[in-house]
Amino acid sequence: MNGNFDRSIERKGTDSVKHDLLTPVFGSEDVLPMWVADMDFEAPHCVQEAILRRAEHPVYGYTFRPERFYRAVSGWIGRRHGWNVDPGTIGFSPGIVPALNMCVMAFTQPGDRIVIQPPVYFPFFSAVSNHLRTIVHNQLVEHDGIYEMDFDHLEESFRDGVKMFILCHPHNPVGRAWRREELERLAGLCTRYGVMVISDEIHSDLVLNGNTHIPLASLGKEIADLTITCVSPSKTFNLAGLHTSVVIISRPDLKKEYDRILDMVHVGGGNIFGMVALEAAYTGGDAWLEQLIGYLEGNDRALREHLRATVPQLVISPLEATYLAWLDLSFLGMDDRALRQFVIGKARLGLNDGPMFGPGGTQHQRMNIATPRNVLMEGARRLSDAIRSAG
Repeated sequence: MNGNFDRSIERKGTDSVKHDLLTPVFGSEDVLPMWVADMDFEAPHCVQEAILRRAEHPVYGYTFRPERFYRAVSGWIGRRHGWNVDPGTIGFSPGIVPALNMCVMAFTQPGDRIVIQPPVYFPFFSAVSNHLRTIVHNQLVEHDGIYEMDFDHLEESFRDGVKMFILCHPHNPVGRAWRREELERLAGLCTRYGVMVISDEIHSDLVLNGNTHIPLASLGKEIADLTITCVSPSKTFNLAGLHTSVVIISRPDLKKEYDRILDMVHVGGGNIFGMVALEAAYTGGDAWLEQLIGYLEGNDRALREHLRATVPQLVISPLEATYLAWLDLSFLGMDDRALRQFVIGKARLGLNDGPMFGPGGTQHQRMNIATPRNVLMEGARRLSDAIRSAG
Protein backbone atom coordinates (compact mmCIF):
# COMPACT_ATOMS: atom_id res chain seq x y z
CA MET A 1 0.00 0.00 0.00
CA ASN A 2 2.77 2.39 0.87
CA GLY A 3 4.64 4.07 -1.94
CA ASN A 4 8.36 4.73 -2.20
CA PHE A 5 8.27 7.73 -4.50
CA ASP A 6 12.00 8.43 -4.20
CA ARG A 7 12.79 5.07 -5.76
CA SER A 8 14.20 5.34 -9.29
CA ILE A 9 12.74 2.72 -11.61
CA GLU A 10 14.45 2.04 -14.94
CA ARG A 11 11.81 2.41 -17.62
CA LYS A 12 13.96 2.35 -20.74
CA GLY A 13 13.47 -0.81 -22.71
CA THR A 14 9.88 -1.25 -21.56
CA ASP A 15 8.37 0.29 -24.72
CA SER A 16 7.57 3.38 -22.69
CA VAL A 17 6.37 6.31 -24.79
CA LYS A 18 7.89 8.71 -22.28
CA HIS A 19 11.33 7.05 -22.12
CA ASP A 20 11.79 5.05 -25.33
CA LEU A 21 10.65 7.58 -27.95
CA LEU A 22 13.09 10.39 -27.15
CA THR A 23 14.95 10.32 -30.46
CA PRO A 24 11.82 10.31 -32.66
CA VAL A 25 10.24 13.13 -30.65
CA PHE A 26 13.21 15.27 -29.57
CA GLY A 27 15.90 14.22 -32.02
CA SER A 28 18.19 13.12 -29.20
CA GLU A 29 18.52 10.54 -26.43
CA ASP A 30 20.35 13.14 -24.35
CA VAL A 31 17.28 14.72 -22.80
CA LEU A 32 15.65 14.17 -19.43
CA PRO A 33 12.10 12.91 -20.15
CA MET A 34 9.61 15.13 -18.33
CA TRP A 35 6.86 15.25 -20.93
CA VAL A 36 4.17 12.54 -21.31
CA ALA A 37 1.62 12.71 -18.48
CA ASP A 38 2.39 9.46 -16.75
CA MET A 39 4.28 9.12 -13.48
CA ASP A 40 7.66 7.50 -12.88
CA PHE A 41 6.24 5.82 -9.76
CA GLU A 42 5.22 2.20 -9.32
CA ALA A 43 1.52 1.46 -8.98
CA PRO A 44 0.17 0.77 -5.47
CA HIS A 45 0.98 -2.68 -4.09
CA CYS A 46 -2.73 -3.50 -3.88
CA VAL A 47 -2.97 -3.04 -7.66
CA GLN A 48 0.16 -5.04 -8.41
CA GLU A 49 -1.01 -7.88 -6.19
CA ALA A 50 -4.48 -7.96 -7.75
CA ILE A 51 -3.04 -8.14 -11.27
CA LEU A 52 -0.62 -10.90 -10.29
CA ARG A 53 -3.41 -12.91 -8.67
CA ARG A 54 -5.50 -12.69 -11.83
CA ALA A 55 -2.49 -13.45 -14.04
CA GLU A 56 -1.95 -16.70 -12.12
CA HIS A 57 -5.13 -18.04 -13.69
CA PRO A 58 -3.89 -19.35 -17.04
CA VAL A 59 -6.93 -18.47 -19.15
CA TYR A 60 -7.36 -14.89 -20.37
CA GLY A 61 -10.55 -15.22 -22.36
CA TYR A 62 -13.46 -12.83 -22.85
CA THR A 63 -14.69 -11.24 -19.64
CA PHE A 64 -17.45 -8.90 -18.54
CA ARG A 65 -17.43 -6.17 -15.90
CA PRO A 66 -19.27 -7.43 -12.80
CA GLU A 67 -21.36 -5.28 -10.49
CA ARG A 68 -18.43 -4.90 -8.11
CA PHE A 69 -16.57 -2.95 -10.83
CA TYR A 70 -19.31 -0.30 -10.89
CA ARG A 71 -19.65 -0.32 -7.11
CA ALA A 72 -15.91 0.32 -6.82
CA VAL A 73 -16.22 3.41 -9.04
CA SER A 74 -19.27 4.69 -7.16
CA GLY A 75 -17.67 4.08 -3.78
CA TRP A 76 -14.47 5.88 -4.73
CA ILE A 77 -16.24 8.97 -6.04
CA GLY A 78 -18.46 9.07 -2.98
CA ARG A 79 -15.50 8.84 -0.58
CA ARG A 80 -13.16 11.18 -2.41
CA HIS A 81 -15.56 13.78 -3.81
CA GLY A 82 -18.82 13.48 -1.89
CA TRP A 83 -20.90 12.68 -4.96
CA ASN A 84 -23.41 9.84 -4.79
CA VAL A 85 -23.22 8.06 -8.14
CA ASP A 86 -25.78 5.41 -9.06
CA PRO A 87 -23.74 2.45 -10.41
CA GLY A 88 -26.36 2.10 -13.15
CA THR A 89 -25.31 5.45 -14.63
CA ILE A 90 -21.70 4.31 -15.17
CA GLY A 91 -20.53 3.34 -18.64
CA PHE A 92 -17.19 2.11 -19.96
CA SER A 93 -14.50 3.56 -22.20
CA PRO A 94 -10.97 2.33 -22.93
CA GLY A 95 -9.75 5.85 -22.21
CA ILE A 96 -10.85 9.43 -21.72
CA VAL A 97 -9.82 10.49 -25.23
CA PRO A 98 -11.88 7.70 -26.82
CA ALA A 99 -14.77 8.79 -24.57
CA LEU A 100 -14.48 12.38 -25.81
CA ASN A 101 -14.57 11.19 -29.40
CA MET A 102 -17.52 8.87 -28.80
CA CYS A 103 -19.46 11.65 -27.08
CA VAL A 104 -18.86 13.98 -30.00
CA MET A 105 -20.09 11.25 -32.34
CA ALA A 106 -23.10 10.42 -30.18
CA PHE A 107 -24.40 13.87 -29.29
CA THR A 108 -23.45 16.21 -32.15
CA GLN A 109 -23.68 16.35 -35.92
CA PRO A 110 -21.13 17.43 -38.56
CA GLY A 111 -20.93 21.21 -38.58
CA ASP A 112 -22.03 21.60 -34.96
CA ARG A 113 -20.01 24.07 -32.89
CA ILE A 114 -18.15 22.81 -29.81
CA VAL A 115 -16.40 25.02 -27.26
CA ILE A 116 -13.01 24.22 -25.74
CA GLN A 117 -10.85 26.38 -23.47
CA PRO A 118 -7.25 26.69 -24.64
CA PRO A 119 -4.50 26.39 -23.77
CA VAL A 120 -5.86 22.90 -23.18
CA TYR A 121 -5.02 19.20 -23.50
CA PHE A 122 -4.34 18.83 -27.21
CA PRO A 123 -6.58 15.78 -28.01
CA PHE A 124 -9.56 18.07 -27.37
CA PHE A 125 -8.87 19.73 -30.72
CA SER A 126 -8.84 16.52 -32.76
CA ALA A 127 -11.87 15.11 -30.90
CA VAL A 128 -13.80 17.97 -32.49
CA SER A 129 -12.14 18.48 -35.86
CA ASN A 130 -11.70 14.81 -36.80
CA HIS A 131 -15.48 14.43 -36.80
CA LEU A 132 -16.11 17.52 -38.93
CA ARG A 133 -17.41 19.61 -36.05
CA THR A 134 -16.35 23.23 -35.59
CA ILE A 135 -14.04 24.31 -32.77
CA VAL A 136 -14.97 27.46 -30.85
CA HIS A 137 -12.10 28.78 -28.71
CA ASN A 138 -13.10 30.24 -25.36
CA GLN A 139 -9.53 31.10 -24.43
CA LEU A 140 -8.65 31.25 -20.76
CA VAL A 141 -7.64 34.67 -19.45
CA GLU A 142 -4.21 34.82 -17.78
CA HIS A 143 -2.85 37.32 -15.27
CA ASP A 144 0.62 36.67 -13.81
CA GLY A 145 0.29 32.94 -14.44
CA ILE A 146 -3.20 32.64 -12.96
CA TYR A 147 -5.92 31.53 -15.38
CA GLU A 148 -9.65 32.21 -15.29
CA MET A 149 -12.59 31.52 -17.55
CA ASP A 150 -13.84 34.28 -19.83
CA PHE A 151 -17.52 33.93 -18.93
CA ASP A 152 -18.67 36.86 -21.07
CA HIS A 153 -17.20 35.32 -24.20
CA LEU A 154 -18.47 31.91 -23.16
CA GLU A 155 -22.04 33.18 -22.87
CA GLU A 156 -21.72 34.93 -26.21
CA SER A 157 -20.61 31.63 -27.76
CA PHE A 158 -23.50 29.74 -26.17
CA ARG A 159 -25.95 32.38 -27.34
CA ASP A 160 -24.65 31.93 -30.89
CA GLY A 161 -25.78 28.31 -30.93
CA VAL A 162 -23.02 26.14 -29.51
CA LYS A 163 -24.03 22.49 -29.21
CA MET A 164 -21.44 21.16 -26.77
CA PHE A 165 -18.76 22.31 -24.34
CA ILE A 166 -15.73 20.16 -23.42
CA LEU A 167 -14.51 21.10 -19.94
CA CYS A 168 -11.05 20.23 -18.63
CA HIS A 169 -11.69 19.86 -14.89
CA PRO A 170 -9.13 20.09 -13.30
CA HIS A 171 -7.40 21.88 -16.11
CA ASN A 172 -4.43 20.50 -18.02
CA PRO A 173 -1.99 22.20 -18.57
CA VAL A 174 -2.62 25.33 -16.46
CA GLY A 175 -3.22 23.41 -13.21
CA ARG A 176 -6.52 25.01 -12.14
CA ALA A 177 -8.93 23.27 -9.79
CA TRP A 178 -12.10 25.19 -10.64
CA ARG A 179 -13.83 26.78 -7.64
CA ARG A 180 -17.46 26.15 -6.71
CA GLU A 181 -18.50 29.68 -7.70
CA GLU A 182 -16.88 29.26 -11.13
CA LEU A 183 -18.58 25.90 -11.66
CA GLU A 184 -21.95 27.23 -10.52
CA ARG A 185 -21.69 30.13 -12.94
CA LEU A 186 -20.72 27.72 -15.70
CA ALA A 187 -23.58 25.36 -14.83
CA GLY A 188 -26.01 28.28 -14.95
CA LEU A 189 -24.91 29.18 -18.47
CA CYS A 190 -25.08 25.60 -19.70
CA THR A 191 -28.59 25.05 -18.34
CA ARG A 192 -29.81 28.44 -19.58
CA TYR A 193 -28.70 27.71 -23.14
CA GLY A 194 -29.11 23.92 -23.13
CA VAL A 195 -25.44 23.21 -23.87
CA MET A 196 -24.24 19.68 -23.18
CA VAL A 197 -20.99 19.39 -21.21
CA ILE A 198 -18.36 16.69 -21.55
CA SER A 199 -16.40 17.08 -18.31
CA ASP A 200 -12.94 15.51 -18.45
CA GLU A 201 -12.25 14.87 -14.76
CA ILE A 202 -9.32 12.49 -15.19
CA HIS A 203 -7.15 14.55 -12.81
CA SER A 204 -9.89 14.93 -10.21
CA ASP A 205 -8.09 12.84 -7.57
CA LEU A 206 -4.83 14.81 -7.96
CA VAL A 207 -5.89 18.03 -6.24
CA LEU A 208 -3.04 19.67 -4.34
CA ASN A 209 -2.12 22.43 -1.93
CA GLY A 210 -5.39 22.65 -0.01
CA ASN A 211 -7.67 22.73 -3.05
CA THR A 212 -10.70 20.51 -3.64
CA HIS A 213 -12.41 18.94 -6.64
CA ILE A 214 -16.14 19.41 -7.12
CA PRO A 215 -17.65 17.21 -9.85
CA LEU A 216 -19.65 19.47 -12.14
CA ALA A 217 -22.59 17.05 -12.25
CA SER A 218 -22.79 17.03 -8.44
CA LEU A 219 -24.13 20.61 -8.46
CA GLY A 220 -27.71 19.57 -9.16
CA LYS A 221 -30.05 17.61 -11.40
CA GLU A 222 -30.30 20.27 -14.12
CA ILE A 223 -26.59 20.32 -14.84
CA ALA A 224 -26.23 16.57 -14.21
CA ASP A 225 -28.76 15.92 -16.98
CA LEU A 226 -26.56 17.88 -19.40
CA THR A 227 -23.20 16.46 -18.28
CA ILE A 228 -21.16 13.43 -19.27
CA THR A 229 -18.45 13.00 -16.63
CA CYS A 230 -15.26 11.19 -17.67
CA VAL A 231 -13.07 9.66 -14.95
CA SER A 232 -10.31 7.08 -14.75
CA PRO A 233 -7.75 5.62 -12.36
CA SER A 234 -5.09 6.01 -15.04
CA LYS A 235 -3.56 9.33 -13.91
CA THR A 236 -4.20 8.79 -10.19
CA PHE A 237 -2.54 5.37 -9.97
CA ASN A 238 -0.32 5.40 -13.09
CA LEU A 239 -2.38 2.82 -15.00
CA ALA A 240 -2.65 4.46 -18.43
CA GLY A 241 -1.34 1.36 -20.21
CA LEU A 242 -4.30 -0.68 -18.92
CA HIS A 243 -6.86 1.36 -20.91
CA THR A 244 -9.75 1.40 -18.47
CA SER A 245 -11.92 4.47 -17.90
CA VAL A 246 -15.56 5.20 -17.19
CA VAL A 247 -18.21 7.75 -18.04
CA ILE A 248 -21.07 8.81 -15.78
CA ILE A 249 -24.30 9.66 -17.59
CA SER A 250 -27.33 10.50 -15.45
CA ARG A 251 -29.96 10.55 -18.22
CA PRO A 252 -30.94 7.06 -19.44
CA ASP A 253 -31.58 8.26 -23.01
CA LEU A 254 -28.10 9.79 -23.25
CA LYS A 255 -26.48 6.69 -21.79
CA LYS A 256 -28.34 4.53 -24.27
CA GLU A 257 -27.01 6.62 -27.15
CA TYR A 258 -23.46 6.59 -25.75
CA ASP A 259 -23.62 2.79 -25.36
CA ARG A 260 -24.84 2.51 -28.96
CA ILE A 261 -21.72 4.31 -30.21
CA LEU A 262 -19.50 2.24 -27.89
CA ASP A 263 -21.00 -0.92 -29.39
CA MET A 264 -20.76 0.44 -32.93
CA VAL A 265 -16.99 0.98 -32.70
CA HIS A 266 -16.47 -2.30 -30.79
CA VAL A 267 -14.26 -1.04 -27.98
CA GLY A 268 -16.51 -1.98 -25.06
CA GLY A 269 -14.84 -5.25 -24.14
CA GLY A 270 -12.06 -3.65 -22.19
CA ASN A 271 -9.02 -5.28 -20.65
CA ILE A 272 -9.01 -8.02 -17.99
CA PHE A 273 -6.14 -6.48 -16.08
CA GLY A 274 -7.48 -2.96 -16.39
CA MET A 275 -10.74 -4.09 -14.81
CA VAL A 276 -8.91 -5.83 -11.95
CA ALA A 277 -6.60 -2.83 -11.45
CA LEU A 278 -9.48 -0.35 -11.28
CA GLU A 279 -11.29 -2.40 -8.64
CA ALA A 280 -8.15 -2.76 -6.53
CA ALA A 281 -7.19 0.90 -6.81
CA TYR A 282 -10.66 2.24 -6.07
CA THR A 283 -11.19 -0.07 -3.09
CA GLY A 284 -7.72 -0.08 -1.53
CA GLY A 285 -5.75 2.88 -2.90
CA ASP A 286 -6.79 5.70 -0.56
CA ALA A 287 -3.75 5.66 1.73
CA TRP A 288 -1.33 5.38 -1.19
CA LEU A 289 -2.97 8.37 -2.86
CA GLU A 290 -2.65 10.49 0.25
CA GLN A 291 1.08 9.74 0.30
CA LEU A 292 1.35 10.55 -3.40
CA ILE A 293 -0.38 13.90 -2.97
CA GLY A 294 2.03 14.83 -0.18
CA TYR A 295 4.99 13.88 -2.35
CA LEU A 296 3.73 15.86 -5.35
CA GLU A 297 3.17 18.90 -3.13
CA GLY A 298 6.78 18.57 -1.95
CA ASN A 299 7.98 18.33 -5.55
CA ASP A 300 5.98 21.43 -6.45
CA ARG A 301 7.53 23.40 -3.58
CA ALA A 302 11.05 22.23 -4.38
CA LEU A 303 10.74 23.18 -8.04
CA ARG A 304 9.34 26.61 -7.26
CA GLU A 305 11.94 27.37 -4.61
CA HIS A 306 14.78 26.45 -6.94
CA LEU A 307 13.50 28.41 -9.91
CA ARG A 308 12.51 31.40 -7.78
CA ALA A 309 16.06 31.56 -6.39
CA THR A 310 17.83 31.04 -9.70
CA VAL A 311 15.60 32.45 -12.47
CA PRO A 312 13.00 34.68 -10.79
CA GLN A 313 11.82 35.99 -14.17
CA LEU A 314 10.28 32.58 -14.92
CA VAL A 315 6.57 32.42 -14.05
CA ILE A 316 5.07 29.09 -12.96
CA SER A 317 1.31 28.93 -12.75
CA PRO A 318 0.01 27.93 -9.29
CA LEU A 319 -0.39 24.15 -9.18
CA GLU A 320 -3.85 23.52 -7.75
CA ALA A 321 -4.21 20.11 -9.40
CA THR A 322 -2.44 17.61 -11.70
CA TYR A 323 1.30 16.96 -11.63
CA LEU A 324 2.04 19.22 -14.59
CA ALA A 325 3.94 22.49 -14.15
CA TRP A 326 3.07 25.21 -16.66
CA LEU A 327 6.15 27.34 -17.31
CA ASP A 328 6.03 30.81 -18.90
CA LEU A 329 9.38 31.36 -20.65
CA SER A 330 8.32 34.43 -22.61
CA PHE A 331 10.93 36.55 -20.81
CA LEU A 332 13.59 34.83 -22.94
CA GLY A 333 12.23 36.64 -25.99
CA MET A 334 12.41 33.54 -28.20
CA ASP A 335 9.85 32.43 -30.72
CA ASP A 336 8.40 28.95 -30.23
CA ARG A 337 10.79 27.20 -32.57
CA ALA A 338 13.84 28.77 -30.96
CA LEU A 339 12.46 28.03 -27.50
CA ARG A 340 11.97 24.35 -28.34
CA GLN A 341 15.54 24.13 -29.65
CA PHE A 342 16.82 25.88 -26.53
CA VAL A 343 15.00 23.55 -24.13
CA ILE A 344 16.14 20.43 -26.00
CA GLY A 345 19.65 21.49 -27.04
CA LYS A 346 20.78 23.72 -24.17
CA ALA A 347 18.74 22.56 -21.18
CA ARG A 348 18.68 18.94 -22.42
CA LEU A 349 15.08 18.51 -21.33
CA GLY A 350 12.20 16.72 -23.00
CA LEU A 351 9.15 18.86 -22.18
CA ASN A 352 5.82 19.44 -23.92
CA ASP A 353 5.77 22.50 -26.19
CA GLY A 354 3.19 25.10 -25.22
CA PRO A 355 1.86 25.66 -28.77
CA MET A 356 0.52 22.10 -28.91
CA PHE A 357 -2.08 23.20 -26.32
CA GLY A 358 -3.46 25.84 -28.67
CA PRO A 359 -3.98 29.60 -28.32
CA GLY A 360 -2.32 30.91 -25.18
CA GLY A 361 0.36 28.23 -25.24
CA THR A 362 3.02 30.15 -27.12
CA GLN A 363 6.35 30.62 -25.28
CA HIS A 364 5.30 28.12 -22.62
CA GLN A 365 6.48 24.61 -21.77
CA ARG A 366 4.77 21.89 -19.72
CA MET A 367 6.92 19.93 -17.24
CA ASN A 368 5.85 16.65 -15.63
CA ILE A 369 6.90 16.74 -11.95
CA ALA A 370 5.67 13.21 -11.07
CA THR A 371 9.15 11.78 -10.83
CA PRO A 372 11.60 11.09 -7.98
CA ARG A 373 12.72 14.36 -6.41
CA ASN A 374 16.36 13.95 -7.39
CA VAL A 375 15.27 13.61 -11.04
CA LEU A 376 13.00 16.63 -10.75
CA MET A 377 15.78 18.76 -9.28
CA GLU A 378 18.18 17.65 -11.99
CA GLY A 379 15.63 18.91 -14.50
CA ALA A 380 15.23 22.16 -12.59
CA ARG A 381 19.01 22.68 -12.52
CA ARG A 382 19.34 21.96 -16.22
CA LEU A 383 16.69 24.55 -17.00
CA SER A 384 18.04 27.26 -14.69
CA ASP A 385 21.65 26.69 -15.77
CA ALA A 386 20.70 26.97 -19.45
CA ILE A 387 18.73 30.15 -18.84
CA ARG A 388 21.54 31.80 -16.86
CA SER A 389 24.15 30.81 -19.45
CA ALA A 390 21.97 32.40 -22.15
CA GLY A 391 22.48 35.66 -20.29
